[in-house]
Amino acid sequence: MRTSVRHVMVAAVLLVASASCGDDAEPEGEPLAADATTIVIASSDAMGDVTSVRFELERSGAPVYIDTFESLALDKMVGRFSAPSSADAALTVTVDENLHTQLGAVAIEGTVWLSNPVTGEFEALPPGYDIDPSTFFDPEDGWRPLLAELQDVQLIGEEDRGGRRYHIRGVAPADRMEVITAGLVQDQDVPIDFWMRRDTALVTAAEFSTTFDGGVTDWVLELSDYGDVFDITAPAIDD
Repeated sequence: MRTSVRHVMVAAVLLVASASCGDDAEPEGEPLAADATTIVIASSDAMGDVTSVRFELERSGAPVYIDTFESLALDKMVGRFSAPSSADAALTVTVDENLHTQLGAVAIEGTVWLSNPVTGEFEALPPGYDIDPSTFFDPEDGWRPLLAELQDVQLIGEEDRGGRRYHIRGVAPADRMEVITAGLVQDQDVPIDFWMRRDTALVTAAEFSTTFDGGVTDWVLELSDYGDVFDITAPAIDD
């Protein structure tokens, strides 16, 4: 029996509902020193050691496509990552600029399955599509070097963003942005704002804007439920 994307959509509802009781409810330890360099070094180490996380990425502004045919524009992605390379996600997309629908994506050890926009059934990622939710959150090769190589770093201050957070601003190198956005952002250094837990420096939110062909795309990323155990399995597909 083929696995329908409806199962992923139900899981996505549960993901969002349970995320509301994630990091915000966790007690905070002793805050790190309020120094930009100290915080970023600690964050690089902490993010590189992540074993699992729940993520939500939302786009507004100019469209960004997940296919080479520029038919499917990503609006939102809600998913889960489990080290070393497993992830599942529910994607909200706009088809041909007028139809909104949802797709499911699963990635395990380099193999990616995407639900068919028409039938809702999972298939091995077809040619012309480039969306791997496991590379969207790569702690060792993505987040650790991104934070370690962050340029023009400054501490904006402390803000209430789902709890008291350090607000750090810096410029992320193009190659690192490409990794942590699963290839959605390419060929540009990106100014980015991070909100981090004051005790562990784990990133809980980030906001940034990118440009392509004169259009500006705004992104909001939310991260929660670090260290939770997720059951990420391959979809059952008929031969």
